[in-house]
Amino acid sequence: MSRRTTTRRGVSAVLALCLGLVAAVSPTSGQTQPVRAAALPPGFTDQVVFSGLVQPTKLVFSPDGRIFVAQKNGIIKVFHGMSDSTPTTFADLRTNVYDYSDLGLVGLALPPGFPTANPWVYVGYTYDGVVGGTAPTYRDTCPAIGNCLSSARVSRLHISGDVMNGTERVLLHDWCQQSDTHSIGDIGFGSDGRLFVAGGDGASGNTMDYGQLGTPSNPCGDPPSPVGGPMTPPTAQGGALRSQDLRTTADPTGLDGTIVRVHETTGKAPADNPLVKSPDANTKRIVAYGLRNPFRWVFRPGTGEIWVGDVGWRSYEEIDRVVAPVAGPVRNYGWPCYEGPAVQGNYRAAHLTLCDSLYAAPAGTVTAPHYSYARTQVIAPGDGCLVGRAVISGLAFYPRTGGRYPTTYSRALFFSDFLRGCVWAMLAGPNGVPNPATIVPFGTAATPVDLQIGPEGDLYYVDLSGGTVRRFHYN
Repeated sequence: MSRRTTTRRGVSAVLALCLGLVAAVSPTSGQTQPVRAAALPPGFTDQVVFSGLVQPTKLVFSPDGRIFVAQKNGIIKVFHGMSDSTPTTFADLRTNVYDYSDLGLVGLALPPGFPTANPWVYVGYTYDGVVGGTAPTYRDTCPAIGNCLSSARVSRLHISGDVMNGTERVLLHDWCQQSDTHSIGDIGFGSDGRLFVAGGDGASGNTMDYGQLGTPSNPCGDPPSPVGGPMTPPTAQGGALRSQDLRTTADPTGLDGTIVRVHETTGKAPADNPLVKSPDANTKRIVAYGLRNPFRWVFRPGTGEIWVGDVGWRSYEEIDRVVAPVAGPVRNYGWPCYEGPAVQGNYRAAHLTLCDSLYAAPAGTVTAPHYSYARTQVIAPGDGCLVGRAVISGLAFYPRTGGRYPTTYSRALFFSDFLRGCVWAMLAGPNGVPNPATIVPFGTAATPVDLQIGPEGDLYYVDLSGGTVRRFHYN
């Protein structure tokens, strides 16, 4: 059943990069087999830029020439240029960061005006404890997966020289989760300086989860039962259904499975957010929802659009397009009732009210992905990538002008898959929008968890397992 003909779709997840059932492995856990794809296009080489890192997750270029690299364990390194082999440790957040399985420090961003007018570094990470708790609770372990209740934070850190000055200033602390995946994802700034944050559903990555899992069950206390209470269809609203929490107005809204837009110094909803008139503080913050694990996302240059890589469950990976996140309307991307272009069969069969009401809603109630690919699908002929596994793990738009790559890639969307170990380019159509019909293979990228365009116009990727930052250089 197509979402375009019903109410539509589900998404996959993305954060610590939840895996699929066939390939039960995540981008941030680093347990995968190397994949060799087709050779790079003529004129390109794959070069190591930085090495010796410990599970790097995120790369950010500063306008003053420095490069910031986040490690999954909570350490942030600062490099002074591409030739720097002895980075400085800017911050060490290991006490608070829950570095287990897919969880850890995965979000890093620099604000407009950095560093002179705005000397702050922003981070997003899984917190080693619950909201209101004291870290470390689990000390980066979990003796029984599904029973280690945790949360996520977004904070800002003052920088002086190359080091953190003072203490961490928490902006948001939410995202209740019970599993070892689907926690917080990318953070980044809009052109107006407001901060955007993506977060996963906090549910199981392996099993259908509507709140019945865990000891005690329903550990996040989702309706209609208290912690430890029974969670059964059709009324259950826990687990993956937290991604639909915006639709349940009888209880406070959580941030799981959403993208939020907040003020960069207070964490509150800006006055021009589309749902700012709501009496609920979190509802005011939300600009998109119904996501599974929006691990990586990026703005399309010259627009306010957000393009989201949402990691899938049993069937599809998604690239979702949030056309007008500030102006609205706030779009529902359907998870867990939909996945990819179709109804999610397991959740449909459970006859959950939150999903059944979406299936009965008018067409357009749920927004379909701009592009989705199945685990069994070859993405581009000749790409040489393995099928039967998939975890979308990085997105980057190539600029329209100023880059050194051939004009073929002008305005193209590069995207990577962690388990396939490959990168593709979705070329732009005449209207400037990347066209799924024009996806071409680009090359191999070992365990990629982030893509970025460098200041000179090369495409960089972060190799989690290899502990390197690399780039595709065009001569």
